[in-house]
Amino acid sequence: MATIALVDDDRNILTSVSIALEAEGYKVDTYTDGASGLDGLLHALPDLAILDIKMPRMDGMELLRRLRQKTDLPVIFLTSKDDEIDELFGLKMGADDFIHKPFSQRLLVERVKAVLRRAQARETAVKTGGTVAKSDLLERGLLSMDRERHTCNWDGKPVTLTVTEFLILYSLAQRPGVVKSRNALMDAAYEDQVYVDDRTIDSHIKRLRKKFKAVDDSFDMIETLYGVGYRFREE
Repeated sequence: MATIALVDDDRNILTSVSIALEAEGYKVDTYTDGASGLDGLLHALPDLAILDIKMPRMDGMELLRRLRQKTDLPVIFLTSKDDEIDELFGLKMGADDFIHKPFSQRLLVERVKAVLRRAQARETAVKTGGTVAKSDLLERGLLSMDRERHTCNWDGKPVTLTVTEFLILYSLAQRPGVVKSRNALMDAAYEDQVYVDDRTIDSHIKRLRKKFKAVDDSFDMIETLYGVGYRFREE
């Protein structure tokens, strides 16, 4: 049974979301502000956290920043529909997904399942170790990716990616020169036909570029074809 931490100052959301998640068999821990959420999450680390952005005492962004200093716990943000700046900043800090308010309980449950499934697959691969199948290793020039161990290196230097970032990059690098539409990248990163909008994919791409430029300022392997999509540059 996976444990999910829900941090939100809206008690109606805490109640309704808890009921929906518990109906799916999850254990839910709830917190009404960021400060108590941080204490609780670090004391008993859950499998996934759902964080509201605008909260008293400590907002969701600051909570995520402090969590990222100690853990790569999967995080889904709840945000107002028009908070594009918040979404971009949250992705930059390492959020795995966003859900815009108001949202359906079914959408949230499916997003939770998708993020947990990807995170659990990564954790299992890291714990089991063993021989890696050749098909799970991908090398493209200076890029090296190991799907089973969820590791990524550029010119021998490690690049730490979230689950979603890893899946998007892996999809692009599998076929250099081939343009992948945003819809195709959504399908690669989000299972079960879970909807995300174009801005979310664009934000993940921006975050990927920034992470690789941090280890190699000349990195330019992810190309944008405006109005079409993205591709991994051919050598």
